[in-house]
Amino acid sequence: MNARRTLATARRVLTQLRRDHRTLALLLVVPLLLLTLLRYVYDAQPTVFDQVGGPLLALFPFITMFLVTSVAMLRERTSGTLERLLTTPLAKPDLLFGYALAFGAVAVVQTTLASAVALGPLGLNLAASPALVVLLAVLDALLGMALGLFTSAFARTEFQAVQFLPAFVLPQLLLCGLFAPRDTMAAPLQWLSDVFPLTYAVDGMQRLAASTAVTGDLLRDLLVVAGASVLALGLGAATLRRQTA
Repeated sequence: MNARRTLATARRVLTQLRRDHRTLALLLVVPLLLLTLLRYVYDAQPTVFDQVGGPLLALFPFITMFLVTSVAMLRERTSGTLERLLTTPLAKPDLLFGYALAFGAVAVVQTTLASAVALGPLGLNLAASPALVVLLAVLDALLGMALGLFTSAFARTEFQAVQFLPAFVLPQLLLCGLFAPRDTMAAPLQWLSDVFPLTYAVDGMQRLAASTAVTGDLLRDLLVVAGASVLALGLGAATLRRQTA
């Protein structure tokens, strides 16, 4: 991997994003609106908002980053941009990690804004320090970005890329422990949830909501989320291919 080419790719992607106001709104504004909506859904039950607000602070950026990055990478392939880029000295890791740097920077801005609004005006009350909350939220957004880049390799159209959201993300959402404790699920579902990285993202946020202590379980959650992101990027580089022969 060449650092100069990776940074050049990141600059190109950020320039494209800056000109795409709708995508920026989806990434930066929609999570804020969803968190605000959730806050007033539980207007008479602020303790319920405290319980679900932390995990959803991680889920909303995860989902939006997954959707945007999978479609963005697919556009590179279907528009012929990827075909042209791969005839240059640019290597696949340069391209993937350039995308990761660009969307990683957006993820930092996205989750910092969402955390500031949730912990500030919306009054989300979490036991842990805001720095830890932002750190885990950023890692969750990066996980969504990495998985989106990885799954885009298996889609041929933007419609197929969007289909990965219910097929790949919703099972993780149902089994992550947000809707029901994982230890009450059927044993095969517990085993499956242990494999899903989103389980550890939600578990980490639940721990931050309940305690100020930095425990071994919390560190495990952080490491699994970060490791899954790196693994997904590596697999994405390995499976990335040209659209045409």
